[in-house]
Amino acid sequence: MNFVQLVSIWLIPVTIGLILLYGTFKKVPTYEAFVEGGKEGIEIAFSVIPYLVGMLVSISIFRASGALDYFMNFLEPAIHLIGIPAEVVPLAMIRTISGNAALGMTTDLIATYGPDSFIGRLASTIQGSTETTLYVLTVYFGAVGIKKMGDALKVGILADILSFILSFLVVLLVFGR
Repeated sequence: MNFVQLVSIWLIPVTIGLILLYGTFKKVPTYEAFVEGGKEGIEIAFSVIPYLVGMLVSISIFRASGALDYFMNFLEPAIHLIGIPAEVVPLAMIRTISGNAALGMTTDLIATYGPDSFIGRLASTIQGSTETTLYVLTVYFGAVGIKKMGDALKVGILADILSFILSFLVVLLVFGR
């Protein structure tokens, strides 16, 4: 076992141990603080569940209704003109909504076209450079009670669009077609 593997194995347990020792040294009731943190974590998890369920139902309705396919058919001529592979555009759209759905789409694209193909590299780059903006706004903003999220939505969607465009350009420049 080399040094990097050894550090990798022990880094988290040692960090937790040091935090507990520091807390004990500072006379903080570490066990009680741990239990209180656990309670707060469970409360947050329960407060997020309704927003999460709402988001998942909305995604299912969007896909099952055919709206995604209709929108893709509408965009396809412009996408083809620019040179962006039509196969990755649904990934760019779904990535703003759901990380798990986008990961599934990325896996399918890589399995179909290969990890070293232009589409595989582009899908991987999109997956790593965009955010689940709508998910974050719905679940996390909703859980803490933020009602006015218009500016955050605009900036988040703009950042996702720019990330998609830059992913295409970077993969094109670094790897070519």
